[in-house]
This record gives sequence, C-alpha cells and structure tokens, in this order.
Amino acid sequence: MIFRRFRILRTLLPAVLLWLGACFVSYAQQEPDYIHYYELEPQFNPATVGKSSQLLINAGFQSHPMGVKQGGSTLFTGANTAFAVQKTRHGVGAYFQNDAIGLFTKQHFAIQYSYQFRLFGGTLNVGAEAEMLNEKVDGSKANLAEGNDLAFPSGEVSGSRFDAGVGVYYQRKNLYVGLSAIHLMAPTINLGETYQMDVKRHYYLTGGYNIKLKNPFFKIAPSCFVRYDGTDIRATITGRLCYEKEDKFIHGGVAYTPQRSVALIVGGRFHGVNLSYSYEAFTSGLGLERGQHEVTLGYSMDLDFGKKGRNLHKSVRWL
Repeated sequence: MIFRRFRILRTLLPAVLLWLGACFVSYAQQEPDYIHYYELEPQFNPATVGKSSQLLINAGFQSHPMGVKQGGSTLFTGANTAFAVQKTRHGVGAYFQNDAIGLFTKQHFAIQYSYQFRLFGGTLNVGAEAEMLNEKVDGSKANLAEGNDLAFPSGEVSGSRFDAGVGVYYQRKNLYVGLSAIHLMAPTINLGETYQMDVKRHYYLTGGYNIKLKNPFFKIAPSCFVRYDGTDIRATITGRLCYEKEDKFIHGGVAYTPQRSVALIVGGRFHGVNLSYSYEAFTSGLGLERGQHEVTLGYSMDLDFGKKGRNLHKSVRWL
C-alpha cells in the first residue's frame, strides 16, 4: 500500500506543479527572473546554501531583450559550501548580482547561512542572509523632450541600504520544496538629496521532482518557480530530460511563463564544468524575435573540514 501511494504521488506531482504554475499571471518584477532558477537558487533562497559538502561556484549571465536600446544585462556570481560542527550541519555562502537596464543599475551583495535538520527521512534547511543593496540612476542617459525634467536627475545619483532575507528548503530523495522571502526590510533608498527608490518584499515558492525512467541513465526533471512581490505574481514551469552516466551529463527542455514567454534550454557537463544555455522568446509585448539569452556556469570541488577523505554528503546532485 505504501509503495502504491508513492507511485501515485510520483505520477501526480508533476501535474500538480504544472497546474500550480498555470494558475498565476506574470507581471513585471523588481528582481531579475532567471530561466535557470534551479541552478541559481541562492539568489532567492538563502536556505539552499550548503546543500552539498562540496564547494559550489555558480555564475549566470542574462542579456535583456535584443534590439532594445539600453536593454542592459544581469550578472550573478556566487559560491557556497557546507561544514560540520560536532554533530550539527551548517551551510555558508555569498553572492554578488549586478542588474542594469536603461538608466537604472541595481547591485546586491549578500552573505548567507543555513542550519540543517534531519526531518521525515529528508533534510530541512533553515537559512538567512544579510544583504547590501546599491541603487544607481544615471539621468544623463535619458532622452527627454525637455532637458530640465525634474522627474529625472540630470546626472548620476546613487544610494545604499542594508536588507535581509530568510528561507526554508526541504529535500527528500527526488523531491524538493523551497519557500523564501527577500528584501524583508522593504527599504527606501535615498538617491542623493532629492530622489528615492522603494524596494518591495519578494516571496518565492519552488518545487520539483526527479522522475526516474526504466533506463537508469535518464530522468525527467519537472519543476515550478513562483514569485510574488505583494502585488504581482509570476510563475515559471520547467520540464527537462536529463542524461547522466559517470562523469557525463546532458540535459534539454523547455520553460513556460504564462502570458510572458517560452524558453528552450540545453546544457551539459564539460571537463567538470556545468554549462547551460537558454533562449527566452516573449509570447506577448516585445514578440518572439526580441528574446533574451541566458548562460550559466557551475563548478564543484571537494572540501574536507574534518578528517581526510571524509565529507558530509556524497557528491552533489544536479537537479
């Protein structure tokens, strides 16, 4: 009976994730949206640092829509690992993100920590982050009909504030679920003496399941990513087919964001480096031809904070 229920859960969960994503409408967000959210999880959930005892280094680059003047781009770099103190497990990490579009540049630097529990046969991570936000507006780039429009600064103004985020992340065998909130302080950043910028709180929900096929080297990895800023909601539904044998890893799939875009994803592991690429085509607004490119890189290496040859976990699982 238990195995039968497990098979039913394994069958229904991908459909539930697809239904959950389809229930949400997409709107503009203050935070950048990555197609490769499953590879850049610390960007939105501090509880994901330390999922592996290996040192994980990730980077992501996203071009903004092609053909758009001053469209800008987004760059993410981060690293995290886990360590043990007696019988307790912890994770630490840090990341930097630069998001530029038009007149605006947003820079985030965060230090992250997580504490790990064993729960219901899986692992529950509880995490928090301290973050420094820097916002900059360069009014000299604005093409205004009137050069003295007081709504925009005539030159460059900037400001900084501290912020924080929290999250939880549960993983059991092939299932994972995460819930997080960033920009908890919802700060107002003063740009010079005249201008201000309000930062909204953002809430995230993620879930996924690795479905094993009869061929042990193949699996299907459906996942869903939902984000909410207190006003607007956006969801991305992703399905990937993955092949892994020894040190070989190849994957491909699609991602769909209702009323926004559809994306193609392809990637693999090459000489120990995980490389993935996606092209996101917009189904409304800008049109299919003005899509955006995204590339991610990932590298892992073993660390040993205890006795030689001992690690907290086995090698990292690439979801």
